[in-house]
Amino acid sequence: MVKIKIRTGRGTGTIEVDSDASKWTGDEFKRIQEARKKAASNRMVSSGRGTGRRKLGDTPEPKSKPNTKGMTRTTGRGTGSRKSNN
Repeated sequence: MVKIKIRTGRGTGTIEVDSDASKWTGDEFKRIQEARKKAASNRMVSSGRGTGRRKLGDTPEPKSKPNTKGMTRTTGRGTGSRKSNN
C-alpha cells in the first residue's frame, strides 16, 4: 500500500497516511468519528479559540447536507447562472 501526504492544521503541516481514503474521508470517517465521540463523551474539549470548554458528548450531531437539485447556481464571477444537477 502506498503512503500519501495530507495537509493538517490550516495547511501548515502534513501527515502520511495509507492510500486507503476511506480512513479519513466520507461516510466511513463519519462513523469512525462518531465512535470516538461516544468513547470519550466525558472528556472536556476547548472551543471558541480556546476561551470556552465543554464536554465532547454535549457537542451537537452534524446536520446532513441539503439537496440542491434544481436550484440556481451562479457561475463566472456572478454574471451567469445554471440549474444544479446535484
